[in-house]
Amino acid sequence: MQTIDNFNFENKKALIRVDFNVPLDAEFNVTDTTRIEAAKPSIIKVLEDGGSCVLMSHLGRPKGQKNESMSLQHILTVASDIIGVQLKFVEDCVGEKAEKAVAELAPGEVLLLENLRFYAEEEKGDEHFAEQLSKLGDIYINDAFGTAHRAHASTTIVANYFSGNKCFGYLLAKEIDSIDKVMKSGEKPVTAILGGAKVSSKITIIENILDKINHLIIGGGMTYTFIKAQGGQIGSSICEDDKQQLALDILNKAKEKGVEVHLPVDVIAADKFDNDANKQTVAVDEIQDGWQGLDVGPESMDRFKQVIKLSKTILWNGPVGVFEMESFNKGTIAIGNAIDEATKEGAFSLVGGGDSVAAVKQFGFEDKVSYVSTGGGAMLESLEGKTLPGIAAILK
Repeated sequence: MQTIDNFNFENKKALIRVDFNVPLDAEFNVTDTTRIEAAKPSIIKVLEDGGSCVLMSHLGRPKGQKNESMSLQHILTVASDIIGVQLKFVEDCVGEKAEKAVAELAPGEVLLLENLRFYAEEEKGDEHFAEQLSKLGDIYINDAFGTAHRAHASTTIVANYFSGNKCFGYLLAKEIDSIDKVMKSGEKPVTAILGGAKVSSKITIIENILDKINHLIIGGGMTYTFIKAQGGQIGSSICEDDKQQLALDILNKAKEKGVEVHLPVDVIAADKFDNDANKQTVAVDEIQDGWQGLDVGPESMDRFKQVIKLSKTILWNGPVGVFEMESFNKGTIAIGNAIDEATKEGAFSLVGGGDSVAAVKQFGFEDKVSYVSTGGGAMLESLEGKTLPGIAAILK
């Protein structure tokens, strides 16, 4: 695997695909700088070698139109502060303006190009657009895991113009390594904790990881599809009625492969979807009509903790309750604490996929797990066993 460490960037211009698609508030202030911080090590490596950086990214979904509210100019100050270098900015990402700005770039300088998605050609994976981008650097670095599952011009096609002069940045290399640790080289026992509302959104992941794991903990809304499929009473809990047979098939497949599936045995049920609802702890298969399960109960937490405690490799994808409401966040916090303890004992823990990342940040577990993935969709597609185009483009 060609990483940034295979190159010396002295007097070279590195064209780096970063993921600066960060959230902005109404005043265009960056509200979460995680992705900018994640790109910093690769940028610093190039600068310390004596090279310069040309950064390209998208921001939002401008749909191929210039849109001032999605200009990367908004993040210039914050990115400069984080990276520790005053970033230069050019109001285009291809063509004469961009090429002139790159030509004037001296070693030790960093140039940020305007939003790639102001051009529809970016998302179409247009060859000519990719070729224009390729003129802006000597070596291509892909460090944007969040977009590695898209065959866009800047993530995939542009790599074709850098034969032998392309590599993974530190962030992308670490993402690949972390997923490999779970999917290929993980020390056993390997435990996957899958939460979230729907079985349907996790089917391909479950089917792909059953051969690699020893324990599967299921929580969140999809619990109730499994419980109802086995004849349990789930009251008004969320359920995909058309996926009940699928849930039973998953349980059978897991049994055949010797994977232990751990479903909640008790839940915190509420009489409405509200933080101030009336609550009661009930058996997961005895939820009364008009009540819905919104978090795992204390006995389930204890059982899940025991499994996690004995694990050597842990994947966490999806919260086990409605963690956004204080009344129903105890289960998700308990999972976080158990993973924290297992990690301290030497387990490798990977957290990824939308809501679990949000939960980890909200409850302060970010530095207590081995790795938090920066790419939601890309992470999920990796777990489904797909080869991501952005990764394949560097490897070929």
